[in-house]
Amino acid sequence: MPLSDIQPHETEAYLAFAAELADVARPLALSYFRTPLEVISKLDESPVTIADRTIEKRLREVIEDRFPDHGIHGEEFGVKDGNAFTWVLDPIDGTKSFITGFPLFGTLISLAYQEMPFCGLIDIPATGERWIGKPAATLFADKAARTSTCGTLSEARFYTTSPDMFSGDEADHFDLLSRKARLRRFGGDCYIYGLIASGHCDIALETGLQPYDYMALVPVVTGAGGCITDWQGEALSIHSDGRVLASATRALHDEALSLLNR
Repeated sequence: MPLSDIQPHETEAYLAFAAELADVARPLALSYFRTPLEVISKLDESPVTIADRTIEKRLREVIEDRFPDHGIHGEEFGVKDGNAFTWVLDPIDGTKSFITGFPLFGTLISLAYQEMPFCGLIDIPATGERWIGKPAATLFADKAARTSTCGTLSEARFYTTSPDMFSGDEADHFDLLSRKARLRRFGGDCYIYGLIASGHCDIALETGLQPYDYMALVPVVTGAGGCITDWQGEALSIHSDGRVLASATRALHDEALSLLNR
């Protein structure tokens, strides 16, 4: 079945369920936030806490009860194979922010169809903000979110989580792109992409991301009128290489792609 055959009422049902999952995750995250936590380093040296694992375990239980045939792809407990639908979960996106008391960590929940992002949300537990993205629409505080009209890099507000994620040629591309922007800011993890969807910043560049880091960002940004692809301009899927470019407009996106690929 092609994605276009999924009916609007089915999409709304999946998004309502995604919101239920976020409602489960939010109080769990807040119950651990700014409390003493043991921080464990994973093999890739990224941090993980009991909060990450507790939230994902609970979300998996809820999904398996409601949609036992769906797959699950999570940060902490890997991949459970299923049918054409896969829930992609990041229980705490921005664990470094979380463990240092910075409130802009988020929970990312998306539904992929045939390995392509279909609908999803960004939830920010500490601020109570939530962006919900679906084909052709993104909602924030129950109202339509729209990206800015910024069409040139010289006028753009640029964000990335950290310049430290870039090295070698990628660092050169980051420096070239970010220094052509009107201003650049660092920090924010998934919150950056909510800001793009709401028109508060214009462009983001990141690398080294995993599917659970970026799949939910796609419907949020595109539903608000923006563009989000890999650095070659290809659509993001579960199998993308982890390099992400998001822009408020097609013109801005094309200008950034031309610099990344020169």
